Amino acid sequence: MTDLVLGLELAYWQQTSIKVLVAAVMVPTSALILGYVFLMKIMSFMQSRLGPMESGPFGLLQLVGDGVKFIQKEDIFPEKADKWVFAMAPIVVLVSTMLLFVFVPVGPDLVGEPVDAGIFIALAVSSISVIGILMAGWSSANKYSLIGALRATGQLIAYELPLVLAVVGVVIQAGTLNLQGIVAAQASGEMFGWGGIGNPYVFTQFVGFVVFMIAIQAELTQTPFDMPVAESEIVGGYQVEYTGFRFLSFFLAEFATAFAFAGIASVLFLGGWWVPGFDIDSNALNFLGPIVMFAKIMLVSFLIFWVRFTYPRFREDQLQSFAWKVLIPISLANIVVTGVLKVVF
Repeated sequence: MTDLVLGLELAYWQQTSIKVLVAAVMVPTSALILGYVFLMKIMSFMQSRLGPMESGPFGLLQLVGDGVKFIQKEDIFPEKADKWVFAMAPIVVLVSTMLLFVFVPVGPDLVGEPVDAGIFIALAVSSISVIGILMAGWSSANKYSLIGALRATGQLIAYELPLVLAVVGVVIQAGTLNLQGIVAAQASGEMFGWGGIGNPYVFTQFVGFVVFMIAIQAELTQTPFDMPVAESEIVGGYQVEYTGFRFLSFFLAEFATAFAFAGIASVLFLGGWWVPGFDIDSNALNFLGPIVMFAKIMLVSFLIFWVRFTYPRFREDQLQSFAWKVLIPISLANIVVTGVLKVVF
């Protein structure tokens, strides 16, 4: 990717530094985009109001102002907290989010690290955030924080299973774990003998798509799966003792992870960066691909936030039952059906 963009051969450490920088920049950038478009504006329109309008044109600078405010706030450590663990927890969560962007392709040559097992490595690094959340809750020396962290850990572990199982159907159909290979498989596919738009797996793997989207919602701890931060019950969960920039880090991680997961969903089910009518290896897709990916990411993000603004919170028992008794059996059935159809046809 870096050689393509800069047009010169770079040393490995230089390439790695550029990739890390790009991934690091994507975290606040994507969080600001989703925060402004959906949290500030779309939700406002759904509730028949305008949202912020004073800070910059149409309130465009509202989140920037909020970020500056958080940075200026005092960085408070609870007296009985484990200070090193308390300080490191938001960094662990941010690093987990940053690593996700390394594996999401946005063009034939535009991917941070094109590895053969890309999708499962991406899902694996997303799980690192569980460690950061547990660190935050335990180190705060606050019972509400600990309860929130334990809820989050149980929830994320439960919904990791349907998240991964929903991907297995796509992997079986595409015949590869490589995210670029999954895009190529959809681009070269046909529907009823017609290949005008390829074969986006959102049609053949619709069940997997629905399960994947529900699991994303739970992974992001967004309504109706926001039990780990339920303000009416546990004040703010694992975040309750955090102030200033450390609290902001959790906010950035949540919205940036939503952006990254929407990108993964776009690659798995919506054909990724490929544009109908172009050869899969066309250099033009290195310029059109990011635009197409951004449009698909915003579409998937709209679904995520639409659910967040619409449904009430689950009870903890309902949340766990839904994962183990509904989503996982459906995911397993989808894998069986996909495998049988793959062998037969």
